[in-house]
Amino acid sequence: MAGVVQDTFHIQTKEDHESKLAIADEDDKEVDDSPIEQVRLTVPITDDPTQPVLTFRTWTIGLGCCIILSFVNQFFGFRTNPLSISSIAAQIVSLPLGKVMAATLPTTIYKVPLTPWSFTLNPGPFNLKEHALITIFASAGSSSVYAINIITIVKAFYHRSINPTAAFLLALSTQMLGYGWAGIFRKVLVDSPYMWWPSNLVQVSLFRAFHEKEKRPKGGNTRLQFFFLVFVASFAYYIIPGYLFQAISTISVVCLIWKNSVTAQ
Repeated sequence: MAGVVQDTFHIQTKEDHESKLAIADEDDKEVDDSPIEQVRLTVPITDDPTQPVLTFRTWTIGLGCCIILSFVNQFFGFRTNPLSISSIAAQIVSLPLGKVMAATLPTTIYKVPLTPWSFTLNPGPFNLKEHALITIFASAGSSSVYAINIITIVKAFYHRSINPTAAFLLALSTQMLGYGWAGIFRKVLVDSPYMWWPSNLVQVSLFRAFHEKEKRPKGGNTRLQFFFLVFVASFAYYIIPGYLFQAISTISVVCLIWKNSVTAQ
């Protein structure tokens, strides 16, 4: 009788342990997965820790995009017709550059003298993590420094000169304030799964279309093929409202044709 009770106790204990593990697994899934449907459908929760990130390609292309975008956007920002290049343009351009560097750079491993460190100019195929970090570099340089407006107004309207060191410190301090506030509210604005940024989902979809391999569906197109089709079509169509007939750029033709369509609206 005591043996039966003991066996029953072990069975119940095992079942309780398995149920707790199942609950823990469900909790992990809830933590790892986003409660927002759009995020679940766009952002994968998988990760490949073997992919290199801070590579020679990342630093070269990333710093190049950051410098070029910051100079072009700031220089042309004072023009009557300002020119602005977004980070998405750098995201598209950096892909072939990374592919070319992966195909041409040597794979030789160089050792740093007197240290255990080593590096290579070409650690392997150009991967998604490198591409994402390059885009972050470009995004940091594509936006203008807000304090530049203060410096410009003081010189243009008040006709007063500002010491270059003071102007530099003003611009640097205002930029650092943004990073500081982001760090303070990280748990609320970044770590919380309920805080999502819809504009970033577009770039995530573009990253996946560029780097994820998928089979072409029968009678359809892959995401990368669809992207290039839309890219060429939008580029060709822009000639009409951009140069030939600019008045139609103020009219939403698609919404006028399908007035009651939720998709078109």
